[in-house]
Amino acid sequence: MSVILVTGSYDHEIRFWEAWSGICSRTIARSGESGQVNRLAISPDKRLLAAAIHKKVYIYEITSTSSTPLTCLDAHTNNVTSVSFHSEGKWLVTGSEDGTIRIWDLRSTQVHRTYDNGAPGKFDLFFHVLNDVCVHPNQGELISCDQAGCIKQWDLSENLCSHELTPAGDVPIRSVSLASDGSCLVAGNNKGKCYVWKINEEKSDLPRYQAVTKFSAHKKYLTRVLLSPDVKYLATCSADTTVKIWSISQNYEFRQEKVLQGHQRWVWDCAFSADSAYLVTASSDHTARLWEMASGETVRQYNGHHKGETPPAAVCCALHDGAG
Repeated sequence: MSVILVTGSYDHEIRFWEAWSGICSRTIARSGESGQVNRLAISPDKRLLAAAIHKKVYIYEITSTSSTPLTCLDAHTNNVTSVSFHSEGKWLVTGSEDGTIRIWDLRSTQVHRTYDNGAPGKFDLFFHVLNDVCVHPNQGELISCDQAGCIKQWDLSENLCSHELTPAGDVPIRSVSLASDGSCLVAGNNKGKCYVWKINEEKSDLPRYQAVTKFSAHKKYLTRVLLSPDVKYLATCSADTTVKIWSISQNYEFRQEKVLQGHQRWVWDCAFSADSAYLVTASSDHTARLWEMASGETVRQYNGHHKGETPPAAVCCALHDGAG
């Protein structure tokens, strides 16, 4: 399994796909269980799949044929909106609509640490909702974004929030993405705007987060921003049914390169291949697509998620085709 491609859906199913043939090789049906699949993450060693399903996170063994999870991480009190593995796969980070970030020790499956995203001056719990969390490449910091319009850096060594950004007032920030080399941060908000910061060393005289540009990526709701592994491109997903690809110059100029068109409804999630040559997307039209970056064309479409009692939607995807 050199290429692992997984999608999750409102139909409660998780599906593994053969990337090049488009064949579904395994389905975790979760029959009789409720809860939509919100986010997916594959461990660096390709051994485990973490699936954020409603309030819980289920850990599955990728090479297994069983639909029974290895374990269930159960501490959040509302939808889990993000899930990320530590680079060595020893711990997992989750963010939730309950306003907390939790770090889980995968060896003991216990919560190792909890951060409370209480928004200053905001007494409505809605504003505490976390929409996305990612792990800094240095593995010592987390970046989160929330409904209050805040982006926060959480320092794992000092166990606190060390920086806070509010680029558009209280307009909710939907998604954040960190460059693989730690050079920049991109955030996207509910109004389709993207904000970019250069990340400077803590020891330098420059601000840690130096605003370099902002631009309007979509006229409708933005659902995901994702920097490519080679940090040459940014992908933005939207309610307008498109994915836009932006090239990034050395001085942080973002230029629209391509518009990926083919999905019929909202595009919720995306994942790059390790070499940045391909992009997988998941949409409310209950399909996932594999796009070739060079041509901007769909090279495979993955059909299988079906209409259940809820609207049809493939809402999340994960791809791991790098070294295990």
